[in-house]
Amino acid sequence: MRIAVLLATFNRKDKTLSCLRSLYDQQLPSDITFKVFHTDDNSTDGTREAVKLSFPDVEILHGSGSLFWAGGMRNSWGAAVKEGFDYYLLLNDDTILLPHTVASLLDHVKAYGNGTDAVVIGSTMDKDKEVISYGGQRLYAQDKVQYYSVFSKTEAMECDMANANIMLVPDKVVKTIGILSGDYTHSIADFDYTLRAKKAGFKNIVVPGVSGYCVDDHGNNWRSGRVPLRERIKYLKSPKGLAYYEYLHFIRQHFPKHLPVAFVKLWAKTLMPVLWDKFKVSNA
Repeated sequence: MRIAVLLATFNRKDKTLSCLRSLYDQQLPSDITFKVFHTDDNSTDGTREAVKLSFPDVEILHGSGSLFWAGGMRNSWGAAVKEGFDYYLLLNDDTILLPHTVASLLDHVKAYGNGTDAVVIGSTMDKDKEVISYGGQRLYAQDKVQYYSVFSKTEAMECDMANANIMLVPDKVVKTIGILSGDYTHSIADFDYTLRAKKAGFKNIVVPGVSGYCVDDHGNNWRSGRVPLRERIKYLKSPKGLAYYEYLHFIRQHFPKHLPVAFVKLWAKTLMPVLWDKFKVSNA
């Protein structure tokens, strides 16, 4: 059984090396092999050189410097698809896998749909805060994008959408819905992918327990405090900010009834950040 591991990096050399060490330390059955496809988006901190020195088997792909996360992952995934694999493991380079993680993902993907009919997600924990940082999300209602985290220490749970910090995708899913959508530059692409997988009849399964460690360093998804309006509007439209156009496209695709509310909330975050801080409105 062959797994393609997909990475996208930019100027996080130490984190990338730690992530790869945790990957190569995985406790796997002898019939499981993997190949890493690593797109480095023109890092200037020596990431490519360090990876090549420490992990010579990794296939290093070069980005232009403007791929961001989703673009880098598409680049890695596209290269992997050309070779063909049984599974594709999406992995964030700031994630440290536990030794059993990949084996656990495989065990659970086999348990749901004979190994082909489920996307399987691992939850990450912020080690210092001891809280779940990324993983599966379940919608409160199917017609609007308001959600809560799904996690259990003892049992697998279904979710509606998920972060791709640790995500195993069977080849059947890829053959059905493709890879990450080109409509998204940085974030949102993983939520879109898992929602599309569910619409296509696949399950999204969160494996039990913690699969790895990763700090949620995103903070508020708006510019808090008394930031000049010009900067707030710039953040509104930035791929690493509120990604205005891409987010509204995401809402149109999956939650069209929620579009007016989403539009108002995006502008409220931008024009009235002090009030937004005060009332702590979330999941816009």
